[in-house]
Amino acid sequence: MSLQNSPIIIEQDDFEEFCAHVRQAGIVACDTEFVSEYTYRPELCLLQLATVERACLVDPYEVKDLSAWWDIMADEQTTVVLHGGREEIRFCQVFGGRSPRKIVDLQIAEGLRSRSFPLAYSSMVSRVLKSKTHGKETRTDWRRRPLTQQQIAYGLEDVEHVLPIWKIQRTSLESLGRLAWAEAEFARMVTDLEEELSPESWRRFSGLHRLKPRSLAAARELIRWRESEADNRNQPVRKILRDDLLLELAFRLPRSAKEVLSTRDMNRPDYQKRIDRILSVIETARNLPNDELPAPFPEPDYDRDQDEQILSKILSIALANRCAELNVSVTLVGTNADLKQLVRWHVYNQNSGPLPRLMQGWRTEVCGDLLTAVLDGKISLRVADPESEHPLIFERRE
Repeated sequence: MSLQNSPIIIEQDDFEEFCAHVRQAGIVACDTEFVSEYTYRPELCLLQLATVERACLVDPYEVKDLSAWWDIMADEQTTVVLHGGREEIRFCQVFGGRSPRKIVDLQIAEGLRSRSFPLAYSSMVSRVLKSKTHGKETRTDWRRRPLTQQQIAYGLEDVEHVLPIWKIQRTSLESLGRLAWAEAEFARMVTDLEEELSPESWRRFSGLHRLKPRSLAAARELIRWRESEADNRNQPVRKILRDDLLLELAFRLPRSAKEVLSTRDMNRPDYQKRIDRILSVIETARNLPNDELPAPFPEPDYDRDQDEQILSKILSIALANRCAELNVSVTLVGTNADLKQLVRWHVYNQNSGPLPRLMQGWRTEVCGDLLTAVLDGKISLRVADPESEHPLIFERRE
């Protein structure tokens, strides 16, 4: 694969021409190299693209306008094939202002035709194509220029095998009747990442469940302020205020600089210079009317939590055995949180929200009916063949 005399695009016109070629091809492999340690959002350092006929590396430090590529990702005509493509989707959402519409993710595809998820790129090349990758530049500083020959080779190799792998996976998924499963999961990955950008994404912050409504409001305001400050300064959020300190300040609701500084580690110079702003943010939460406070997280029911754990473990055995029978990845089908959600919905009637994920779409076909039947006591299990990959048999009781 080559692009004229050089695989690296540094001119805007060459980039636009390659994007026109991609649109004609209708399908393209994509990967990115980025550095995330020093900036608010990961810094895009290299864009790798490959069609069946051509491949290139796009240098975003030279090609300033990548909108033609984000337009391709967001249209419904061109299939964009990724490997573990969460960051590539985020780049499109942030820099392109829209979500991708027609993506494929090799890791998801492989998890729906085998029990491996997520599978590293080199392992996937070996398994699917019976070939080997050569480059290893995972710790390189992709911001530095000029790129070395090793970096160039690695960058190209990262997209060289993507389309051949997808061709084999697609044929396999079609023969198994699972292509629709894969397409649903590709779309779900995009939707999940869209939810990270929603105004209510702050509720995913770890540790909020222990806060009362007023402190929860303070945490919300601090999280939003921290995001805005990090964005404006282009710094990682942890540089603005660490997670543990944010939670502690929300819990304590300090009224003065002295009270803020009584929290251990808040005496760091970069934190001290933000104390007035932190106090102002907390004061905003303190002055909110009661009816504007965020809804608290449910109080934990420790006895029921223990019961949920037991039931979830039983379901996890059933799920693992079922996935082994079908040769799909249990990690991809359902997590422990998914199992607990099903238990709460089906056993404890916490069913005011959407259906549990394990009872939606293709997952119903895989395991939803089985798991609810287990919870209803309609299924018994026995060991059939201890040496089998799926040694248990789940049988409906008469």
